[in-house]
Amino acid sequence: MQEQFPEWSGKAIRPLSSAGTVNAIFRIGENLAARFPLRLTDASEALAVLEQEVRASAELARVSRFPVPEPVALGKPGAGYPMPWSVQTWLPGTVAADADPSGSDAFAEGLAAFIATLRDADTRGRLFSGGNRGGVLAHHDDWMATCFEESEGLLDVPRLREVWRHFRELPRTGADVMSHGDLIPGNVLVTGGRLSGVLDTGGFGPADPALDLVSAWHLLRRGPRDVLRQALACDDLEWERGKAWAFEQAMGAAWYYAESNPTMSAMGRRTLDRILDSMD
Repeated sequence: MQEQFPEWSGKAIRPLSSAGTVNAIFRIGENLAARFPLRLTDASEALAVLEQEVRASAELARVSRFPVPEPVALGKPGAGYPMPWSVQTWLPGTVAADADPSGSDAFAEGLAAFIATLRDADTRGRLFSGGNRGGVLAHHDDWMATCFEESEGLLDVPRLREVWRHFRELPRTGADVMSHGDLIPGNVLVTGGRLSGVLDTGGFGPADPALDLVSAWHLLRRGPRDVLRQALACDDLEWERGKAWAFEQAMGAAWYYAESNPTMSAMGRRTLDRILDSMD
């Protein structure tokens, strides 16, 4: 830090505990945060990813009605750390994983307003890139098969297989819209029971309009969930597809992080419970 950014050398540096799985976070003074990738990969490839995330984060910051981190700098490998890393602005608030705004209508209204703003942003002709969630549900069959196999003894796999057979057949009708892509409790900030900021914005890009509806299942109970749906005027198909993307994400989180990250695993299981309850 001192070698690359001497202007921050007098600021206190504090590691932050987090249930995140991609970056270790360090707070720099009061207004900045450094993000260090946890997975070692080729440094040049990692830099390309960070540069794309910087562009996406800056674009989202220009359209968001709510505070989001803004890119500040990119750090180079050094001082025993072999990867590039990033610095962004720090946002106050408590992550929803700790604050639990699931019963707040006001939080649901803010979340809907955030999603609506992203949907209104210009895609500039861009389409879903083909990576991760947000394209064709059935393209995730192989991953889901792995999830079902790994979840034996942990979850009600026969029932969950039936649910996926329904979800994977849901047709796609809406054109791509701009989406956050990962609206889980660890990426949303809460103050006073209301949405006060959104983190991890580097995945901002075009995707299925239903993708950001995963937040309805990861973050909200039944009443506030209905508030979000009404605010976004979701029809039955879009709502079901949002449920399907949440299901796909939750299935992976439940078993994959069962030992390494209990918070993420618990989120997955809670989301699955909410989805199954809605289908009874």
